[in-house]
Formats: sequence, C-alpha cells, structure tokens
Amino acid sequence: MKILLTLAAIVLVIWLIRSARRRNAEPDQPGTPHEQGSGGEAPLKMLQCAHCGVHLPGTDAVAGRSGNYCTAEHRQRAED
Repeated sequence: MKILLTLAAIVLVIWLIRSARRRNAEPDQPGTPHEQGSGGEAPLKMLQCAHCGVHLPGTDAVAGRSGNYCTAEHRQRAED
C-alpha cells in the first residue's frame, strides 16, 4: 500500500511540474514559421476548374472568359 501511495505522489508531482512549465512557456509569436507554413510564405489561393471541378493553386490556373481552368484544353472545351 505504501508503494502505491508513493507512486501516486510521484506521478502527481511530475504532472504538476509539467503543467507549470506549459503555463510559463512563451506563446508563439505572430509571424513565426509555425503559423506561416514550412517556408514562411503566405498560403496560396486555391481555385476550382470551371470544367472539371478540380482544385489547383491560383498560380497554376489558366484564366478564361467563363472562369479559371486547370489546363488550356479544358478552357478551350468550355468556351467553344
């Protein structure tokens, strides 16, 4: 019985120390790489192809009269 009480006391002390460390730890500062992604870059805007519905980064999209497309072929099919 003494062993169980000693074990419980040790676990309680470890838990209290860990929770105190978490409270005292500095919160992440805005603009850290953790919040901005792995490269520190802003997230890319995702667009949906007006023909097939696939999502792709806005930098890879092909602009057309009726919207954005994933390929020039889809733009041509949709606008013909």
